[in-house]
Amino acid sequence: MLYAQVHLTLPAWVHETVDTGRAYPDDADKVALAIELSRRNVEAGTGGPFGAAVFGPDDRIVSVGVNRVVPHTCSLAHAENMAYMLAQQRTQRMRLNRDADDRPCGPVTLATSSQPCCQCYGATVWAGIDRLLIGARAEDVESLTEFDEGPLPADWVGELERRGIAVIRDIHRDTAREVLRAYGESGGARY
Repeated sequence: MLYAQVHLTLPAWVHETVDTGRAYPDDADKVALAIELSRRNVEAGTGGPFGAAVFGPDDRIVSVGVNRVVPHTCSLAHAENMAYMLAQQRTQRMRLNRDADDRPCGPVTLATSSQPCCQCYGATVWAGIDRLLIGARAEDVESLTEFDEGPLPADWVGELERRGIAVIRDIHRDTAREVLRAYGESGGARY
């Protein structure tokens, strides 16, 4: 029999950790949440050292995601993808920054603990976000863990900006690097 359904979930601790009623008007606060999600995911043993959160125009959380690749045996279950999928389900919009009549309804922001890998970069192009906030860089991920972030266009930031996605990097970079370092030193499972 072929499987005809995919079921991906966030760990239960997420619901106890995330305050969905709070506004996060500051970019640093948005990335701090993503990094805290990555840290908690490692500490709880529920996935890899990556966290992400989608914020709506009111600076409130639409969804969050953490890396769930190993628990779900699914290479697509990266933090950014989990956040995008859950936001799309919640809003019932494939492009998060467009309404049902294809009118702009943003800005929509993704905050992520680490620079998106090649897979999450592609998802970012199509998910319908206006702003991408990043903690650690890909070179941090690769130097502190055994993860391979894959190939990106040489001017990946420029490519996103040409598509209308503002990119802001190195927000709480040292804090994000500490989570990656701890994970790498612990010998954590790849993906």
